Amino acid sequence: MKEKAIVFAGQGAQAVGMGKDLADTYPECKALFDKADEVLGFKLSKLCFEGPIEELTKSSNCQPAIFVSSIACWKMFSSKVGNVPVKGTAGLSLGEWSALHMAGALTFEDTLRVLQARGRFMQEACEEKKGGMVSVIGLVTDKLRDVCAKTGVEIANLNSPEQTVLSGERQAIEAAERLAKEAGAKKTVILNVAGAFHSKLMVSAAGKLKDFLIKVEISQPKIPVVANATGMPHGAPDDIRREMVRQVTSSVQWVSCVNWFRNNGVTEYVECGPGRVLTGLIKRIDSSAVAVNIQDIVTLNKAVTTS
Repeated sequence: MKEKAIVFAGQGAQAVGMGKDLADTYPECKALFDKADEVLGFKLSKLCFEGPIEELTKSSNCQPAIFVSSIACWKMFSSKVGNVPVKGTAGLSLGEWSALHMAGALTFEDTLRVLQARGRFMQEACEEKKGGMVSVIGLVTDKLRDVCAKTGVEIANLNSPEQTVLSGERQAIEAAERLAKEAGAKKTVILNVAGAFHSKLMVSAAGKLKDFLIKVEISQPKIPVVANATGMPHGAPDDIRREMVRQVTSSVQWVSCVNWFRNNGVTEYVECGPGRVLTGLIKRIDSSAVAVNIQDIVTLNKAVTTS
């Protein structure tokens, strides 16, 4: 069996019903959702399984919800396959916390608390300064940087060679979308998000997270966890704290993350959690890669069969 990279979903992948069939079928998964309900003090499981989507989408609910659903997928895959040879792990934005937990850097309980707080801090930042994000497809980096310089927006996500997400104040995002189209972008999409994630508009959230993380025990990861902000593996626990605070306001270097895996011999990826966003992005970055997603029993069984 070839060494794999395990990657974890980010915010925006949430869907009502996520994790339900796994929890209904496997006691280990039900135990994860039960523990989450206990730690957070409310029925996160009910929110995941039944919605409503408006409540599930709130950052303080969405971030721990996707984390638990993603870890349930990983837990069952590793249980069914056995000793999975893993080269490293990574995740998109909040998914990086899932990766850190999987690598043994944080306990399940502490990761839940961090993500609930992180989501709340980010939502508060969104309410302080109204912002937005736009996905730009088919525009070279130099032209994107020119758009940023003219409008004051920032590059939030380098998702693939073809797709980049810009972040900033709402009026600036509208101007950036117009300029991107004029510069030759194949497609632009204003994202349905609460604010300008991974930009300077999240500075207040980063400051609050820094204070919160002082109280959280972080251990050395047992396997490489490739960081969003650098595209390189995390270092010592204090470095992890620093990088995870910086991640809130810095660009997500997803292309660099996948390139690190590719340069270290990874050809197979397993995406754990709702949706198939990372599976699609990975194949656009490395067309020779084999990538599968696990989000329910059907996809779990398929991933196990093909591993």
